[in-house]
Amino acid sequence: RHLGAWDYAERTEHGGLIIHARSDAVLNPGGVRIGTAEIYRQVERIEEVLESVAIGQQWQDDVRVVLFVLLRDGVELDEGLQQLIRSAIRQHATPRHVPARILAVKDIPRTRSGKIVELAVRNVVHGQPVRNTEGLANPEALEEFRDRVELRE
Repeated sequence: RHLGAWDYAERTEHGGLIIHARSDAVLNPGGVRIGTAEIYRQVERIEEVLESVAIGQQWQDDVRVVLFVLLRDGVELDEGLQQLIRSAIRQHATPRHVPARILAVKDIPRTRSGKIVELAVRNVVHGQPVRNTEGLANPEALEEFRDRVELRE
């Protein structure tokens, strides 16, 4: 795929490209553009976390970063693990990348080809319709993101 108007990338001094994110996966807290891949890179380093999905939630006239994590069996998302995740992101990215909320889920929705569907998660969180659920391998996973009490605080 070629770079399009909806991608965020930078050209290196040697003529290469670093792709930071697709624009539909860019978060914008406080007006600062953040690619979700920058968050995922840090979270992937944490042994207790199998996978994650980050979204921007509309919150008090702004956007806040919300991170949903799929944890290894037997691991609980306690305050210590949340602090570990936040510290890793703050240390290796920026304070703007640090999620306002971190929530555990039992499954992360994905397409039949295995791609995580950030936009569908964002739509469910905001109470908006999700298009093309028949293209999802596990559409039932979206229910875990609907009407989360923690996202009203």
